[in-house]
Amino acid sequence: MTEPANGAEQLRALMRSGSIANIGDTMRFALVEVDVGRVVFEGTPGLHVFNPIGTVHGGYAATLLDSACGCAVHSALSATQRYTTLELKVAYHKAMTDSTGPVRAEGKVVTIGRRAAFAEARLVDANGTLYASATSTLLVMDAGG
Repeated sequence: MTEPANGAEQLRALMRSGSIANIGDTMRFALVEVDVGRVVFEGTPGLHVFNPIGTVHGGYAATLLDSACGCAVHSALSATQRYTTLELKVAYHKAMTDSTGPVRAEGKVVTIGRRAAFAEARLVDANGTLYASATSTLLVMDAGG
């Protein structure tokens, strides 16, 4: 009998399959790197995520950063654990436009315990320009409840 995959193995299998979570499909971003305690998402903001004032909506950055923080924690969990975000704090450093080009959201676990995890993420372009950063508190639970 095969033992269930841990979090990092689950995320790597998702990447290998070419599958994208529905939110990634909607907002056009994907998971591209997974290590234990660290993940990277990539996307290209464009008109599909514009707000009425002609820039990329802050929710695009927040979604990428929440995904990066959450999946960084997921990558450090066992097969019998799951998580949910309790708090996300986002700082916006620079506005994105349709000419920003590809961006990367790198999430890292800061600390992880039996019931709580803390993660951080940064959203940068190909030149390393920082557009947004986040910290997150996440609840760690047994998969059964």
